[in-house]
Amino acid sequence: MAPPPYSIPSLPFLLLILTVLGLPRSSSTLMPGFRRQQLETGFQVGLRHIDAGRNFTKLQLIQRGINRGRQRLQRMSGMATTAERNGFQAPVHVGDGEFVVNLMIGTPPVPFPAIMDTGSDLIWTQCNPCKLCFQQSTPVFNPKRSSTFSNISCSSKLCKGVKPSKCDKSCEYRYTYGDESSTEGFMAMDTITFGELPKRISIPRIGFGCGVNNQATGMDQTAGLLGLGRGVLSLVSQLGTQKFSYCLTSIHENKTSSLLFGSLAYSNFNPGKIPRTPLIQNPFLPSYYYLSLEGITVGYTLLPIPEFAFQLGKDGSGGMIVDSGTTITYLQEEAFDVLKNAFISQTELQVANSSTTGLDLCFHLPVKNAADKVPKLIFHFKGLDLALPVENYMVSDPEMGLICLAIDATGSLSIFGNIQQQNMLVLHDLKKSTLSLVPTQCDKV
Repeated sequence: MAPPPYSIPSLPFLLLILTVLGLPRSSSTLMPGFRRQQLETGFQVGLRHIDAGRNFTKLQLIQRGINRGRQRLQRMSGMATTAERNGFQAPVHVGDGEFVVNLMIGTPPVPFPAIMDTGSDLIWTQCNPCKLCFQQSTPVFNPKRSSTFSNISCSSKLCKGVKPSKCDKSCEYRYTYGDESSTEGFMAMDTITFGELPKRISIPRIGFGCGVNNQATGMDQTAGLLGLGRGVLSLVSQLGTQKFSYCLTSIHENKTSSLLFGSLAYSNFNPGKIPRTPLIQNPFLPSYYYLSLEGITVGYTLLPIPEFAFQLGKDGSGGMIVDSGTTITYLQEEAFDVLKNAFISQTELQVANSSTTGLDLCFHLPVKNAADKVPKLIFHFKGLDLALPVENYMVSDPEMGLICLAIDATGSLSIFGNIQQQNMLVLHDLKKSTLSLVPTQCDKV
């Protein structure tokens, strides 16, 4: 039966694009037992940045990412206190980000380029009958043309996970976001396919949102979102896998990044020898991956950052999350001020006007050996000291004659961004509730 018509506003978003790597072949009519068997060996999906192959400097790429992510940052910073004030859990949100996965949905499979988002749960795509939808480069999914499509019942776990606005003949959902954007539709199940013939992985009965009223800016290269958060609706939870990872190549290199599930999540590393830091649960924002950041060292100085700066508050505010869809790292304002002053005092370069860069702190770029004049930077997570390569926190632009710190200030919520994660295997072990950040040549994964 066709779903009832809907009506809604709009939605803001991210942009990173995934290109699928070669995967083991399988049928699109596999039984649910396939999931357990396949995840024993795991599977891998390729990623590419939304701006890959375009003629931008590294600083320009970061500026574009910052501009795309402004609304995302504002929402993330405000959601916990809003949830506490209103007495309910903040809903899963869709936001700007940086990577898109080339998937397919249905039988026969229809292209479904989706935003990869570790900061949300819901998988959704635009569906016909589409009363209000944004322009996309691929055909809008038509449920009537898929032989494996089915509606989700009102009593199902997935329906309860979206807190439906209405549930009669179909499980309806509506998400309204901080910028007055929204997506609205009904929950369903269908086969999700990774890869192209002759190599393909098809996973049956994945729950997703069929969005029939959606509007967004910056979404023309995508058709929806792939949520990888910690909630029941995410792909990670629906697969039943306890491990996934991603490995992002440098933002200015046109090289393939990777998203890995199951046993492949460890890549070629020995699980027992990988350092880990605990993942913290925030009951007000249960989808986010929170970390225990205990301190920061600049050069050889452990910074005198107030103890409360990175702590998760009882009201759900504060703390630090790791996020694939945020470009640079944002630190709680008082912590950032201490970090900024340490860089000014320890960097052997002259401070420059940064007003045109979108970043807070820049220096005049010397003719050569800039890296030798910049202090080291170490993030001290609980159980894991992460020394970042200079290119993961300083970005230079020879044409502008500047080298800038790719870290900025925000409100109470700190975010560890994807520039700092480049050429790191970011491994989520949900069974042990830990996260690892392992230096890796990501184009070789």
